Amino acid sequence: MYDVIVIGSGPGGYVAAIRAAQLGMKTAIIEKYSTLGGTCLNVGCIPSKALLDSSEHYHNAAHTFKTHGINLSNLKVDLKQMIARKDDVVKQNVDGIQFLMKKNKIDVHHGVGSFVDSTTVKVTKEDGKSEEIKGKNIIIATGSKPASLPFIKLDKDRVITSTEALKMKEIPKHLIVIGGGVIGMELGSVYGRMGSKVSVVEFMDSLIPSMDKTMGKELQKSLKKLGFEFFLKHKVTAVESKGKEVTVKAENGKGETIELKGDYVLVSIGRKPYTEGLNAEAAGVKLNDRGQVEVNEHLQTSASNIYAIGDVVKGAMLAHKAEEEGVFVAEVIAGQKPHINYNLIPGVVYTWPEVASVGYTEEQLKEKDIKYKTGKFPFLASGRARASMDTDGLVKVLADAETDEILGVHMIGPRTADMIAEAVVAMEYRASAEDIARMSHAHPTYTEAFKEACLAATENRALHI
Repeated sequence: MYDVIVIGSGPGGYVAAIRAAQLGMKTAIIEKYSTLGGTCLNVGCIPSKALLDSSEHYHNAAHTFKTHGINLSNLKVDLKQMIARKDDVVKQNVDGIQFLMKKNKIDVHHGVGSFVDSTTVKVTKEDGKSEEIKGKNIIIATGSKPASLPFIKLDKDRVITSTEALKMKEIPKHLIVIGGGVIGMELGSVYGRMGSKVSVVEFMDSLIPSMDKTMGKELQKSLKKLGFEFFLKHKVTAVESKGKEVTVKAENGKGETIELKGDYVLVSIGRKPYTEGLNAEAAGVKLNDRGQVEVNEHLQTSASNIYAIGDVVKGAMLAHKAEEEGVFVAEVIAGQKPHINYNLIPGVVYTWPEVASVGYTEEQLKEKDIKYKTGKFPFLASGRARASMDTDGLVKVLADAETDEILGVHMIGPRTADMIAEAVVAMEYRASAEDIARMSHAHPTYTEAFKEACLAATENRALHI
């Protein structure tokens, strides 16, 4: 009898298991695949960042090294080696999780976990053999998988998802990306930097539509420099694959149609909760009509001893959101009173320039009728950004019109994925724009742009523009 059984070993699952073990609970984790780490470590966050870094090195070597005084000849991409390096990065991270399981004395069971009842989980191995384990508390952390459209046949050869895009055998000549969200823009960037023509078809009127609209507009400007073409407000109506050619048909709101022909189509319209084979009803666990596990404010399901976290429940599908929920649930089970402020979980797009955001968007503040003021500062005016030739983008700060409390921070520029942490800290402590404006920021650094945007939000006091 375990105190805690975790089904799924992604960032939410393995972190929940570690925290439960730290709190003195006998813990087991179940993973259907042979390696731990879930989508994020194996076919998501980690491998995509490895390829993004490699492709950015190549792009800089091809386009900016000469300006830096570095001359190269016969520059070319060794895609096989690039993929091999990515695989090695994945292996190091996955091996690290295996080590953490041993260190924390967590029992690892490989196989598909399915409920027999509310305290019993059957683990079915690849060879068909199964075992049953029992737990006082069970955490569902089964994650998500790529979503598609009913009429699209994912052959995983020419019509692919993010999983196949991470192990390509060749650089696409023309990659058509369906969906202008985070995954599409990141993986489109990988191949766009290496010479692929990239066409993006997006149903909404902006890229990265869940973020502040200014960020989508700025990202579109930057990606156009890579040769991207965009078809916003277009609804895909057909995807046809024949030999080495794929055709995508789409129409806009006026009924006008377009037809794009390429050699690969990446379907990146989002992800959906993964509960296949879970047999949730046997444990009395309810799913909603979107396939998500229904939970209360304690992330507790309709079965009081069973909890659910991460992509399988409502909210942003982010690895760090799942981690926070994993810690939260372990501490709830231990009788503690943890707290998560979902409004202060940052979102990041790892294109170049990077996009990062926390708090309310301008559109949300207008919708809520909250009076606010805006401060902006472009990286074009940043000494550090000019030195590194990374002048695209800006920092945008939204502050309460009366109290000056920071309500949202939106950044597109160099290293904003790391910079956003300062904004998260500030907002956790309910800092005002004036607070940040009066803190010393080292010069020259990218983070000065955040300070300047806060100065701009307080009586338009930015110093360097």
